[in-house]
Order: sequence, then structure tokens, then C-alpha cells
Amino acid sequence: MKKISLWLAIFTLTGSALLFAEKAPNVVFILSDDLGYGDLGAYGATHFETPACDRLADEGMLFTDAHSPSAVCSPTRYSVLTGRYAWRSWLKNWVLMENHPLLIDTNRLTMGKLFQQAGYTTGCVGKWHLGWGTELGADLGSEPKPGPLEVGFDEFFGVPHSHNSAKAYQVFMRDRRILDLEPGVNFRSKEAMAKTVRKLEDTAIDLSKEAVAFVERHKDEPFFLYYPTTNIHFPLTPNSRFVGTTRAGVYGEFVVEFDWAVGQLLDALDRHGLTENTIVVLTSDNGARPHESLNGHACNGPWRGTKRMIYEAGHRVPLIVKWPGKVKAGSVSNETVCLTDFFATFASILGSNVPNDAGEDSVDISPLLLGKEYQSPLREATIHHSVSGQFAIRMGDWKLIEGSGDGDYPRNSEGKMDVKTWQPVKDPSTGEWVKLDYFQLTPDDQHQLYNLSEDPKEMRNLAEEDPGRVQQMLDRLNRIRKQ
Repeated sequence: MKKISLWLAIFTLTGSALLFAEKAPNVVFILSDDLGYGDLGAYGATHFETPACDRLADEGMLFTDAHSPSAVCSPTRYSVLTGRYAWRSWLKNWVLMENHPLLIDTNRLTMGKLFQQAGYTTGCVGKWHLGWGTELGADLGSEPKPGPLEVGFDEFFGVPHSHNSAKAYQVFMRDRRILDLEPGVNFRSKEAMAKTVRKLEDTAIDLSKEAVAFVERHKDEPFFLYYPTTNIHFPLTPNSRFVGTTRAGVYGEFVVEFDWAVGQLLDALDRHGLTENTIVVLTSDNGARPHESLNGHACNGPWRGTKRMIYEAGHRVPLIVKWPGKVKAGSVSNETVCLTDFFATFASILGSNVPNDAGEDSVDISPLLLGKEYQSPLREATIHHSVSGQFAIRMGDWKLIEGSGDGDYPRNSEGKMDVKTWQPVKDPSTGEWVKLDYFQLTPDDQHQLYNLSEDPKEMRNLAEEDPGRVQQMLDRLNRIRKQ
């Protein structure tokens, strides 16, 4: 009742600024891990079926030109929750390691805090991978903080880092505690791991149960559920119930398991009469990582490259938004959008004012969702970023890549990943983390310019033919980076 009363007070203060008038809509944000543009039936997959995700597309809006802000996971997660490109933080490329501190500044306004301020109960169920504590090597066994609870979530249950973490980190945490860890026992010890290490093949099922339980606990009050799944990040570990269900081997089975988990959540919304008043967003943190079992399945659809790369397959992702009665069922949008945009969009839906130092790279796409008139393009420019820190800028049909490479890991003379440092740099005067730059790219003063409307596979570099456009887009990229 306290949460609902707070929402009523906010409604009284903001009046028509809210896009809802009777009851605050619940919000479920499903962020899959490494799900490719071509991995859903709604996006053309034929080697397996994804009925739950396809249902969302049938009942909502499907985007053909949506982009993750990074071609790898930690930066995208930061950007989704803050509305800010991660390269503006101290993480300049790649992802966080298990010993790294929390990437999000606890003083920064986040998506979770937006919902908390509007009277919502907020929960995160799934893969965190945004760091813990304030120093290197936070002890997960000692209730580390800050973490999810300090940046906008009332509840957390999930995987502290990634699905492929070292064994001691293959655990579940509830809020700040490792599940089944006995007091005084080192979480890295064999004694602890015998009880705490999760079964990889049961992870999606366990997380699904927690997501459904969150909905059931809070069905009578407005809630925001951030649901970053571990599927379909390697190692590919589908539960045995999904074995043999696809023509794309274990890869397809992991996607089908993801779709099953989405279906469990949609069923819970139906069961409790919440479907008509719940916004569901389904997307991915970056492009797909191809697997030997694909058997011809185009996991990244028609796009060039893979996860990690600066080419389209690295960051063009599936995106479906469902909001019954508000978003037109079965609609398709070709508008260029970025996952950073949901920060400003949810703020608009909530009628919340965003200060100038928050959501800096977020654009409100609610007019598009609601079928209202808007000036296209919504985004004058969108910045793409690869695992190695290579930049690209998209403006209309044009995409400019800074540098001649594909943005993947730099390699040394032996063909191995060329990592210059593993640790972030701290400012000794302030104690703040200021930089983690794993890779030191050497500028080659080359550029790649593509017209995606005429050359969607990025095969014909027009940089030498149109140097004026190259300079114009490079100037815009530099202005955005310096903002």
C-alpha cells in the first residue's frame, strides 16, 4: 500500500505528464545474453521455434534497426541502466573481470532509481556482471557492497558475473549473499563450492522460477523487473529437456530454452491478470557468437561480422516492445534506436524529470511506441563501440567506422589476444577509478564508410569516394566523444 500511495502522490503532482491515467504499468525488461538478430522466428529463424518471443512480436512492435551500445556485455548493461555510453565511464573497452569493482557510480541516477522514485518495487533477476564493491577483489563471501541494491534495485537474485565465470564464482547470490554459503567459510574453498556452485544446465530454470516469483510477490503493486538472462552465452548448457528439439544443435537448444523462460514469465503475467497493464521489452546485449552446431542457421541474420566486432552483427540486435492498448500489435519499426534510449523513454512514461547529468546518451522513443507524430530520425547520431574500443558513428543511412579493422580483439605476433593491462587506474588524489583500457589501439588514419540502405552487408567502402562526408561524420563523432 505504501508503494501505491507514493505513486498516487506522484500522479497528483505530475498530472497529465504521465502517459498512464488509471494504473501505473508494470515493466519487464528482458535482456538476453548474446542472442543474435536472426535467432528468433519473428526475425527469420527456421531451424527451431520460438513461440513465446514470436508472441511478443505479434502483440507488440518489432524493430529492424535497433542497436546495443556495445558489441560486448558489461558496457551494454551499464548503458541500459544509466542511459549513458559506457566508454564515458572508466571501462574503455572489453568487459569487467571478476575482481573488478562496481562500474556504476552509486550517485548516478539509474533506471532502477527512476522506478523507485515513482513508487515501484524494483528487482534484478539474472546476470549482473557490473562489478561489486569499491576496491579490487571484493570478497563475495562477505556481503559485498555496493552492488545491485545500491544502484536502484530493491531485490537481486542471480549470477554475480557471467555464465562462464571461474568455478568459485559459478554461484547464485540473493541480494548480497551467496546462496548456501555457510558463515565463516571461504567461498573459494572446496568445502564451500561443494554446496554453492550452481548446476549450469539448471541455471535458466532456476532464474526463471525467481523471475516468476518476483512477479507473484509484487502482483498487487507497480513493479519493474530487470531480467538479464544467462542464455545464450557460452558455455552452451541447455537443460536435458531441450535436447534434440532443433536443427541447430546445442546452440538452438539454448535459444529454445531462453524462449521457454520468456514463456514462463508471460504465462505468469497472464495468470495474475497483469498482461494488459505490463510493458515487456525483449532484446539482447550484443550480437551472437557463432557455434559449430549452427547447421546453416544464420544467428546474426544478414549482417556482417559477429559479437565483439564493429560491423553490424556486433551490435544490431533483436528488439520487441509490447504494451497492450498503447503499442500497436504486429507493428514494425525501421527507426534507428539504441538500447540507451529506454532510460529517457521510461522517464517520459513515468513523467519524471531527468537532470542534465543523467541519461546523457538516451533519446525518448515513446512517441514512436505510441504511434504519435515525431520528427524522424529520432537520433541524429548513434555511436557504436567494439570489444577493442573501436568506434563507429551512424547518421541516417550512413555509417562511418574509425579505422580499417573489424574491431575484434587485437592480436600479437603469435596470434594471441594482446592485452596491455588487466587492472583499472585509480586517481590517487580522489580515490576514484578513472580508466581501464585493456587494449591500446594504434590509429591507422583509415576510415570505412558504408551506405547501409544500398550496402547492408558493409562490403563497399566509400571513404575515398566521399571524403567530405567522412570528415563531417568524423567531426560529429569527435564532438559527441568530447561532450
